[in-house]
Amino acid sequence: MSTPTGTQYIISRDSEQGEARATITELAASLREFSIGGVDLVESYAETAMPPFADGIVLVPWPNRIEDGTWMLEGEPQHLDITERDRNNAIHGLLRNTGYSLIERTESSVTLEATVFPQHGYPFHLHTTVRYELVEGGLRVSHTATNLSDAAAPYALGTHPFFKIGDTPIAELTLTMTAATRFESNERNIPTNEVAVSGTGFDLSGGRLVGELDLDTAFGGIEVVDGVAARLTAPDGREIRVTVDDKFDFVQLFTPRNFPTLTGVGQVVAIEPMTAAPNAFNTGRGLLWLEPGSEFAASWGVEFWA
Repeated sequence: MSTPTGTQYIISRDSEQGEARATITELAASLREFSIGGVDLVESYAETAMPPFADGIVLVPWPNRIEDGTWMLEGEPQHLDITERDRNNAIHGLLRNTGYSLIERTESSVTLEATVFPQHGYPFHLHTTVRYELVEGGLRVSHTATNLSDAAAPYALGTHPFFKIGDTPIAELTLTMTAATRFESNERNIPTNEVAVSGTGFDLSGGRLVGELDLDTAFGGIEVVDGVAARLTAPDGREIRVTVDDKFDFVQLFTPRNFPTLTGVGQVVAIEPMTAAPNAFNTGRGLLWLEPGSEFAASWGVEFWA
């Protein structure tokens, strides 16, 4: 039987906490499953379903939204497909509906590739890869992008994992992240201003229960300590740590209450590392211009402490 997300790449390895396992899909290179010692660490979805709310997918060549799907290139408007119709935005890049091809597979890792071809709204040619590797106590995800075009190409990277810690109710997890700013947004989730978070209800540096949060918010100036950008902590002390390298200056936090989990509709929490802010093709905030022939590389990961 065929599956909507194509081939399911299952990787595993032994660890001090028990067997680590992950499932990565051919479609959008989505992280569909990830567990250590039998503890589920991401919100999964059925093999017969598409990734709800972009669950676990790779966001290239931009994360988040581009207002009206329109941006300017050398004075000429570029018109991308509108993929968030209720808000008239282009959302989450150009590989959301693309199947990735296998480059290399080992018992504990898989490396996939996908091409962004020139098209209306994005007249550039990119080769991209993503490698998922189970490591002791966690998962490391490495990305590359190479510009095959004759001109510099605008580029940003993001990812969209929803996290959990086994059967612990999401509302009882504590989310901790230190950021300098957040992006105020309009009703279409397009940033209108970047403001300081210190001393406001958006200051998560001391930790907040997820059940108290109603976020679909981008943050900037992320404080990264020993590689850790954000933490989710269960009442029993178990903890997920989201790690990033120095390419990821932004994080989107998303806590919807209408996610179709495997056990019913409920609240979930996404911690989304991004190399650029929302609407970066228009604002330039964090946007990278890849020169012809040049390669970009970045990595993030998940650590589980039990």
